[in-house]
Amino acid sequence: MTNEEVVRQYSEAIQAFDDATLRRLRHKDWCAVWPQSGELVRGSNNSEQIMAHYPGGPPQLLPEGRLTGSEDRWVVSPLGGPYRVAGEGEQWFGEWKMRYPDGRVWFTVLLLEVRDGKILRETQYWSEPFDPPSWRAEWVEKL
Repeated sequence: MTNEEVVRQYSEAIQAFDDATLRRLRHKDWCAVWPQSGELVRGSNNSEQIMAHYPGGPPQLLPEGRLTGSEDRWVVSPLGGPYRVAGEGEQWFGEWKMRYPDGRVWFTVLLLEVRDGKILRETQYWSEPFDPPSWRAEWVEKL
């Protein structure tokens, strides 16, 4: 598989909570880094246990998002939402929204590093949306 195919399948497996596919696509030294909380998740077993014990059930990835490498093109996720997939390099990033069990929706950024045709490392960032300050309204456009 190309790195693009690995990353595309990996992102689809994340959305589907497909542990078997995630394990198959992860490098033997896979880890997830969570800089905001200062944590490192080493190995699929630990990742699966975190999701299994998540208070209220695991957060759900919403079908809108994008996954980007070098050159972009659009594809449709298994949930029907479009996202962008691209490139064949070893550095990728994805952007999604996640709905947590309490109903809040947060933005998520996922940085992926591919080695030897497998996902070696994920770095994840989460951010809750906020209203922009009015003082800069004349210099920005609303999305």
